[in-house]
Amino acid sequence: MKILLLDIETAPNLAYVWGLWKENIPTARIVNNGYVLCWAAKWHKKSQVQWSSIHTERPRRMLQRIHTMLNQADVVVHYNGKSFDIPTLNKEFITHGFTPPAPYKQVDLLSAVRSQFRFPSNKLDYVLQTLKLGQKVRHTGFEMWVQCMAGDKAAWDLMKEYNIGDVHGLERLYEKMLPWIPGHPSHGAHDETVVCPQCGGHHYTRHGYRVLRLYKYPRYQCNGCGHWFRDTRTVTQKKLQRFV
Repeated sequence: MKILLLDIETAPNLAYVWGLWKENIPTARIVNNGYVLCWAAKWHKKSQVQWSSIHTERPRRMLQRIHTMLNQADVVVHYNGKSFDIPTLNKEFITHGFTPPAPYKQVDLLSAVRSQFRFPSNKLDYVLQTLKLGQKVRHTGFEMWVQCMAGDKAAWDLMKEYNIGDVHGLERLYEKMLPWIPGHPSHGAHDETVVCPQCGGHHYTRHGYRVLRLYKYPRYQCNGCGHWFRDTRTVTQKKLQRFV
């Protein structure tokens, strides 16, 4: 199963405003839409991080590269990507005349953090530090985005470090959270042998049964990631097969 870890950085929308507080901005006052400044992505368990930006390539070429990677992915892992990264990329794709990439499943770690834990803050940097997984790259704040849009090389160097750093942090968090992520796509669907559906590990230990409303199933825990899972066949089915 090909798992792609992804993070994008975008320019803000530009609009005319009359004030700073409680002002609704009509579409007539939008001067320029926000757009993708850069993206960073890597295949899980591979060392190389791919990075591209409008500073190093034309926008369409930059988008073509990440479109190709999405075409190859079975699963895309991100942080708030269901609400931000993926819809933003899709908007860029259709704007630049691309067709949709091949279908893939998504694992949004922000959704998993919100559903499984109660941290004082769900910001990626806070969660990383709390779990002792490092921290996000420090930068100059909004000024870095402004300088990048102005073409400042030093700002772009920092943006690249920041964007790639987020993908490394995302991967560390993904591996830490793996046994906790609900609804994770199953490795078993991509493997011809029995494996842990969460991590694809071949080593697991039998621990009693998983009892549902009508049937009970043999229960296992992965020796690698610690995820709990059950057999796909009920105890009754196995007994009938042995009898036959």
